[in-house]
Amino acid sequence: MKPQQINHLADKIESLLPPGIKQVKDDFDEKLKKLLQQQLTKMDFVSREEFDIQSKVLARTRAKLEELEKLVEEIGQK
Repeated sequence: MKPQQINHLADKIESLLPPGIKQVKDDFDEKLKKLLQQQLTKMDFVSREEFDIQSKVLARTRAKLEELEKLVEEIGQK
């Protein structure tokens, strides 16, 4: 997740805090961003580009497997 997205999410959460607690808000902001970053890095995300690449690899692999299955079936019939 991009830092801008984390900041945007943190800002949304911060907007729920009552006004007039600047120091608490600043501390909360820093800790919230660190927590969000830590939790998001634990998740196993891939980029859209990597997903698309792996989808194409899977499609080629599936096609090759189907070809091999047909070949094995033809050999078995002889």
